[in-house]
Amino acid sequence: MNETTTTPATDADVTQALRDAAVAPKKVSADGTTVEGHDLDKLMAADRHLKSTAAASSPSRGLRFAKIIPPGAT
Repeated sequence: MNETTTTPATDADVTQALRDAAVAPKKVSADGTTVEGHDLDKLMAADRHLKSTAAASSPSRGLRFAKIIPPGAT
């Protein structure tokens, strides 16, 4: 019985795989010279996902805090 042990992918591996897939063409034909790119909405969704995971891993978790003081208040 051959069991293959798969190691869980880390977040960095998944992020790099997503970036590589977004840069590579979706479909390529050699002799007919046909190249098809990824859909724009899928590329935008991948970009949004990468930015949200980067923001979630930052110390501030993508939040910005500001103290608002109305004018004339002492």
